[in-house]
Amino acid sequence: MSNFVINNLLLNRQRRKLQRVINSSFYEAIQKEELRPVGQPRIDEVTDKEGQDLEFMAVFEVFPEVKLKEMSKVKIARPVADVTAKDVKKMIEQLRDQQSTFKPSKKKAAKGDQLNIDYVGTKKGKEFDGGKAEGQDLVLGSDSMIPGFEKGLEGLTGGEETVLKLSFPKDYHAEDLKGAKVEFAVKVNSVSAKKLPKLDDEFFKLFGVEEGGEEKFREEVQANMERELKNAVRTKIKNRVMNQLFELNSVELPAALVSNEITQLKQQMVQQFGGGQQIDLSMLPDDMFKDKAERRAALGLIVSEVVKVEELTPDEEQVRVRVDEIASTYEQPQEVVDYYYSKPELLSSVEALVLEDQVTELVLSKAKVKEESLPYEEVIKPDPEPGVDG
Repeated sequence: MSNFVINNLLLNRQRRKLQRVINSSFYEAIQKEELRPVGQPRIDEVTDKEGQDLEFMAVFEVFPEVKLKEMSKVKIARPVADVTAKDVKKMIEQLRDQQSTFKPSKKKAAKGDQLNIDYVGTKKGKEFDGGKAEGQDLVLGSDSMIPGFEKGLEGLTGGEETVLKLSFPKDYHAEDLKGAKVEFAVKVNSVSAKKLPKLDDEFFKLFGVEEGGEEKFREEVQANMERELKNAVRTKIKNRVMNQLFELNSVELPAALVSNEITQLKQQMVQQFGGGQQIDLSMLPDDMFKDKAERRAALGLIVSEVVKVEELTPDEEQVRVRVDEIASTYEQPQEVVDYYYSKPELLSSVEALVLEDQVTELVLSKAKVKEESLPYEEVIKPDPEPGVDG
């Protein structure tokens, strides 16, 4: 072995030893000073001379001190709703509509019918990009075309032609078509009327109801709607509580914490749209996620402080209830329950949700709460995120 290789080995060992000493000294120092660093420190100006104490400078951000405001200042509207027979009937009609088929019809086209069409769009007598198609299926009333297009085809039958004089919306995405006056020459190749399935055993089986007929099917639909309503109410209340906590408590956010949240939001977006490792997260602008990242980071600190001050721990019974709720949507619920309890990372994610619920209940017990009676459909819709675009 050459002297060069030996010297390199010794040098690497010295560096590793020095790094261990620096790490140990750093963590001793932050424990002594009761500091909570955000992320890893940057080590600068290392002085390691024989016969002298090791000196170095660690640059890092710390978690801020959060001073909670009085929760009695919080005002919450608690949504209250029931699943009515009318709601169940409407849901069943929606399920029938999802399973509908289209049958050829000689009648005049009406809203809800499916047309097969050819069309050519022109602007000042010239065709424009994206304004031409052949054999395209179009359901009237789907609002998939520009305003006036679908309405202009009502009353036509298969084989008829028409010319539609329309205008593109002023906020249309294509710059050269914003507010533009155009004409569409349209030929209706065929008209098909929607046919809804019957409420029979074959239809019920599509939704997992093997026996019991229509009565059992309606019971299952109502049970699912009530479960959905319960989750929606819980989510709405929690979001409203979190919104109030965010508005009430100001927090000085470390840049590293916001940066971490931005990275997580980018990763979530990539996963949501089916992306993979091939997508470079740095191509997504940070500003696109900044407001939401700051909000999430602040709420994380605020909720953590509430948990700390109130000495909250995940309620085991509530954890089991949440796991059972998750498992109930699967064919083999007990297997799902066993799986969750065998995976600490899965169980801890449920425990985190339960802690948020406990924080929510704590805030509600001290806040000014007013019940808000709403119809089922209104409660199911999520509240908009205040102060966050998109």
